[in-house]
Amino acid sequence: MFLCDLHIHSTYSDGRYLPKDIVKMAKERKLDFFSLTDHDTLSGINETSEEAEKLNINFIPGIELSTEHKGESIHVLGFFNKESYKNEELNKILEEFKANRIARAYKIVENLKKYNDIEIDVKHVLSYGKDTIARPHIAKAIIDAGYPYDHDYIFNNFIGNHCPAYIPSTKITTKEGVGLLKKYNAIVFLAHPVLIKKSPIEELLKLGFDGIEAIYYQNKDIDTIRFINLAKENNLYISCGSDYHGIENDTRHGNVGDVIIPQEEHILKMLSWTKEII
Repeated sequence: MFLCDLHIHSTYSDGRYLPKDIVKMAKERKLDFFSLTDHDTLSGINETSEEAEKLNINFIPGIELSTEHKGESIHVLGFFNKESYKNEELNKILEEFKANRIARAYKIVENLKKYNDIEIDVKHVLSYGKDTIARPHIAKAIIDAGYPYDHDYIFNNFIGNHCPAYIPSTKITTKEGVGLLKKYNAIVFLAHPVLIKKSPIEELLKLGFDGIEAIYYQNKDIDTIRFINLAKENNLYISCGSDYHGIENDTRHGNVGDVIIPQEEHILKMLSWTKEII
């Protein structure tokens, strides 16, 4: 088996653990490669890279970019070659995304009061985010305010994509997001296709993706088989991800290293890709 986890979140977005803690987890799980893919930010990459170098583990700089396709939230994973993630223009654009996320948090907090009679202090929400504000910060604020709900219940009933209080994180289209990351030498993957409910995966793959996250924590075996076959049919790379957040009572995400890529012939593209990018 080829041990890697290319979808992990830290305190720089909506994860609960520092980059140095994540690097230690990756080392303990004896991963061959791992990537930090915080939402709409690259701020944690330098810290993670330094820790990975100390522990002698292969690290790939990454990001999970929020986009929208025909009204549906689509996430795009970008993996950067060498130090292309440091591009000043790219990081300026991402700073604008962060500002939009803060404005979004205010709107969701307002909607929670309006639609669910849940009242929380937006300042508490903002205090939980080290860099980028996301919905798990809002869920934590609800729990800390004393409401009798756990993380999954809050997402399923109050702030999930289908809920009245939900506000999209960005208006950038998926095609624009793919183009943006490619402009700065990233290899671009469609994130967790199993979570996409409205848009045909085949349609999305035509938007310029280099690969697909065919192996994902929430997949059933039939899902993984389908996505691997789609990758083969479209001559795409595949990746695998736990989508680790480190959140208590969160059944939607795995732990670092929970997913693996089987060392089979049709996976060899992934092996060659990881060697090219670092």
